[in-house]
Amino acid sequence: MNEAPFQQTLDACLTEADFPELPNHSGGKVREAYDLPDGRRVMIATDRQSAFDKVLAAVPYKGQVLNQTARFWFEATADICRNHVIDFPDPNVVIARKLEMLPVEMVVRDYMTGSTETSIWPMYRRGERLLYGHRFPDGLVKNQKLAETILTPTTKAAQGEHDAPITAARIVESGLLSEALWRDLADTSLALFARGREIAAGNGLILVDTKYEFGLDGEGRITLADEIHTPDSSRYWIAASYAERLQRGEEPDSLDKEFLRLWISSRCDPYRDPIPEIPAATLREFSEKYIALYETITGLVFQRAAEGRPIKQRIRDNLAKALPEFFGESSRK
Repeated sequence: MNEAPFQQTLDACLTEADFPELPNHSGGKVREAYDLPDGRRVMIATDRQSAFDKVLAAVPYKGQVLNQTARFWFEATADICRNHVIDFPDPNVVIARKLEMLPVEMVVRDYMTGSTETSIWPMYRRGERLLYGHRFPDGLVKNQKLAETILTPTTKAAQGEHDAPITAARIVESGLLSEALWRDLADTSLALFARGREIAAGNGLILVDTKYEFGLDGEGRITLADEIHTPDSSRYWIAASYAERLQRGEEPDSLDKEFLRLWISSRCDPYRDPIPEIPAATLREFSEKYIALYETITGLVFQRAAEGRPIKQRIRDNLAKALPEFFGESSRK
């Protein structure tokens, strides 16, 4: 792929998903949502790329990869935990049940790694040894496997703020969750991670860590929401090269968001310095990593959007078919 056509692909990215026909719009760093009066929620994954709590660029096909990867995992884990999915009317869209979201993100880890302020490696490197209520010995190195799978929950920050580390004991003591609900979330998170680790290993990948978000449905049942095991919410390493690269002190071959985090953190302090513009070549490599992750995990060939047809127009057409009561007769012609 030469630079000119790729620039056209970059220009075609879905950077916003404003549909005035739909009510109750809200937007996050990546997804935009509409809450319908009947309790359904329309969630649209854009191509916006965030890192270090900032939106930095747009990555071709990123929203589609996230939505379709999540779809695979929602279906592959439905026997473990109910989820919010009602329908997938478009490659970038999920129609879901609106939930009462719980105020904690459940982060599960198998390796000593990470580059953000809530990751365990930066904390450990600073000399901390009690992390999220877990005691770590001296002498660990970056990217090595932990002795056991651990939970490192964070509180969910308001828009524009940072998630904060918290311990299981503090979650219960502060009343964020009851002890029974915490235990259910912990057991469910570990079961989901075990399923993810098993399927990833069968496809030559290591599921390193991930985060889950849960809510309660109208009957008070724990329900998995947002996304699951996507390259935005999880780290994936290529298993075949992991041991050799660890021995050489090199970063693992990865198919996830960490590629971009490391690119940025090697050039600046992302929490204090201006983040440099990301070159098109880097965004292209990043996009291909996300597509490779989808194809490796699912065994399916990724279907790229047809050239010449705006992604937003395709989404609107598919939303009009799925939700005709909002788009009117003219949308169905």
